[in-house]
Amino acid sequence: MKIKLMSVCCVAALGFGTASPALANTNPDAAFFDAVLGRPVGFAATVIGSAAFVISLPFTAPSGSIKSTADSLVGKPGRFTFTRPLGDFSYPHNHNHQHYMTGPETAQKPVKRAQTVDHSKPL
Repeated sequence: MKIKLMSVCCVAALGFGTASPALANTNPDAAFFDAVLGRPVGFAATVIGSAAFVISLPFTAPSGSIKSTADSLVGKPGRFTFTRPLGDFSYPHNHNHQHYMTGPETAQKPVKRAQTVDHSKPL
């Protein structure tokens, strides 16, 4: 049992050691804490958010807020966990936020157009 555990630890250490391109422009301490704490917590939040989304689905369906609820409970933690560069906490985790949102908060305002004047007609 100890040999298997040591083998897994060695493979994990080699795997983390070869992921240096992600560490090129970031603080190594921030990258370490992100890999050890941030990503597992983000993954747990994604799993818990998925369960909460399924539970809340009967309540969000009649109000038409399924997409915004899915983005809040599953999308944001998922983007934080899987799309953000390692150690970069300033990365906007909601960069695709408008893609998932629908409703009055994302509706475009009507564009006011200038009235055209027909100069061929006399006043």
